[in-house]
Amino acid sequence: MPDDTLIARSANACELCAATTELAAFPVGPDPDGSEAMSAWLCATCRSQIDGPPDPAHWRCLSTSMWSEHPPVQVLAWRMLDRLSDEDWARDLSETLYIEDSVLDWARSGQAQPTVVHRDSNGAVLAQGDSVTLIKDLPVKGAGFTAKRGTAVRGISLVADNPAHIEGRVEGQRIVILTEFVKKR
Repeated sequence: MPDDTLIARSANACELCAATTELAAFPVGPDPDGSEAMSAWLCATCRSQIDGPPDPAHWRCLSTSMWSEHPPVQVLAWRMLDRLSDEDWARDLSETLYIEDSVLDWARSGQAQPTVVHRDSNGAVLAQGDSVTLIKDLPVKGAGFTAKRGTAVRGISLVADNPAHIEGRVEGQRIVILTEFVKKR
């Protein structure tokens, strides 16, 4: 039974924070098979914060647990340090953390991909198919015309990997437009 193996491996303490209450197996994705090789023995606090909002003070425990010899614990430590990278202490720990390449690949594979959000000059979120208005005259390189201020651009497309760019049709030409020069209609 995997729980018995995890209990023995962890000395019946949370493998991340060392708490000794409300412990359970936690499958480490993205495709866990339920085995102890892809699970960690965690307390309720750690389990709830791995996918939910993290309390940075709680995760200072990673300074010790990140050195675990068990890959699932290393993966979870790396992911939490990455999520907390706006904290100076977490960045410092990340810089000292060493894990094997295969474990690092596992840690990265389970992360949610960052969502690119396109915003207009006023900060409004733009969506595929929205209509925008140009707020500045824009010379269109290679097309020989200037897109005039106040021009409506309907049915925009979002550039997937660049939040500063959208595409739209102006004077029959499909062009790339910087989001800082448009406002949502």
